[in-house]
Amino acid sequence: MTAELIQGMEVAKKKRQQLKEQTTLLREQGIVPGLAVILVGDDPASRSYVKGKQRGCEETGIHSELIEFPDTITQERLLQEIDRLNEAAHIHGILVQLPLPKHIEEDAVIERISPEKDVDGFHPVSIGRMMTGQETFLPCTPHGIIELVKEKNIPIAGKHVVIIGRSNIVGKPVGQLFLQEDATVTYCHSKTQNMASLTRLADILVVAVGRPKLITAEYVKEGAAVIDVGVNRLDTGKLCGDVDFEQVQKVASYITPVPGGVGPMTITMLLHNTVASAERTKVACTR
Repeated sequence: MTAELIQGMEVAKKKRQQLKEQTTLLREQGIVPGLAVILVGDDPASRSYVKGKQRGCEETGIHSELIEFPDTITQERLLQEIDRLNEAAHIHGILVQLPLPKHIEEDAVIERISPEKDVDGFHPVSIGRMMTGQETFLPCTPHGIIELVKEKNIPIAGKHVVIIGRSNIVGKPVGQLFLQEDATVTYCHSKTQNMASLTRLADILVVAVGRPKLITAEYVKEGAAVIDVGVNRLDTGKLCGDVDFEQVQKVASYITPVPGGVGPMTITMLLHNTVASAERTKVACTR
């Protein structure tokens, strides 16, 4: 058996074309979806992510604004900028690129963003709405994972999904989204005992821990779908995931490559949320 690749790039391209069509319709009605990204400091990885978001906006017809501050900015000044953007009618989504300098409280920054513009899906109100099944902006990477699985018509309802990792950004919310699709969900983490005995029960295995090639074939049930969220750089400079791709592709039925799997979907779902926010503006204006 050789696993079929779940190519996030292909799915993302298809969804971005749909978003471009939506944006064109909105523009014809006088609404230009707008995304503001705040970048604090000059971290190369953060700047690279921001460039990817700007390219995505340009590709789909979304207006983007990059607001840059030195890493010496005070928390108060950063919160003032968020307040300004919350009130800006032409901005439908606000994103503060993480991580932030140590003297700034990330929770305070995230909570200052209006839930109606929280296109990252990190605000406690957004998380609460997600947990209770209400309409909200879903966290981008978890939402992208669900879309990838659905795109391949991999059954979810009644299946056993095992999540390795319990971060607030990926692990916890993706488990909740699978639960809402009627899966049975198990979480594994650093304190889990005899992890392989649990992961071998998974019909869908999601790995998000940030440890290169942690998951080998012995962790995977034959025929499982394996979603690798990790992006790690080896000493050789090559990127790899949390899954030992060469081993696991011989056991799994589906597997996401790294790079090119989950990654392209994260920015795509951010763009999706921004357009959805602009759509809500249109609905509000017609009432």
